[in-house]
Amino acid sequence: FEPNTVHGTIHGPGYSGSGGIGAGYSLPGGAAFADGFHTFAIDWSPNSIKWLVDGNVYQTRTPADLGGKQWVFNKPFFVILNLAVGGYWPGDPDGSTQFPQQLVVDYVHVSDGGGTTPPPTGTKTIKGIGGKCLDAAAASSANGTAVQLYDCNGTNAQAWSVGGDGTLRVLGKCLDVPSGSTANGAKLQLWDCNGSGAQQWVVTGAKDIVNPQADKCVDATDNSSANGTRAQLWTCAGTANQKWTVS
Repeated sequence: FEPNTVHGTIHGPGYSGSGGIGAGYSLPGGAAFADGFHTFAIDWSPNSIKWLVDGNVYQTRTPADLGGKQWVFNKPFFVILNLAVGGYWPGDPDGSTQFPQQLVVDYVHVSDGGGTTPPPTGTKTIKGIGGKCLDAAAASSANGTAVQLYDCNGTNAQAWSVGGDGTLRVLGKCLDVPSGSTANGAKLQLWDCNGSGAQQWVVTGAKDIVNPQADKCVDATDNSSANGTRAQLWTCAGTANQKWTVS
């Protein structure tokens, strides 16, 4: 009923069930959440809870929001992930409800908030010319974010997942060739994962990263190892600026 909206809610004594206190967040342009991966986060401290989608804070709750009711979120809680289809909100299932349904999760991690958030487990760095790492510029997960070389720093902006579906993912987005270009010099970016050929990559034993659709390699522009050097597509040449260590 609300394919482009996610809700965050707190429930407790006197505000359980339909009395929960919360808010929703809708994707720009009416995009549906099911069409790509997104990063959902909760920044939880004893007296404040913030909800985020793709780095955007859409709600903050504190004891002051409860109108004198008991705040119970200063105690230990569990994290439960599940997919449930049913109930009356935001609307009862009917004959148009599609089954089966699935919940696809790329990673889950929990941090105590002390200092830099560690990368999710199971991720890898992609190290290229000059020992620099493949990096999402400004640690942004926005569509169109530049993919560049940068000093390796152990942050989530450099924590890549090598998918069994042929994708390379970071910050919940896929490494992407804009508009599915096959031209030399096409600058790589992050984009919502969509299963297209522009997001398919093969890491070879020769340390090339090849886009089969273009039959071209991931290349550090102008053979540079400077911070901010853009990653691009280029005809595979076996040169140092096209060699990548995924580990």
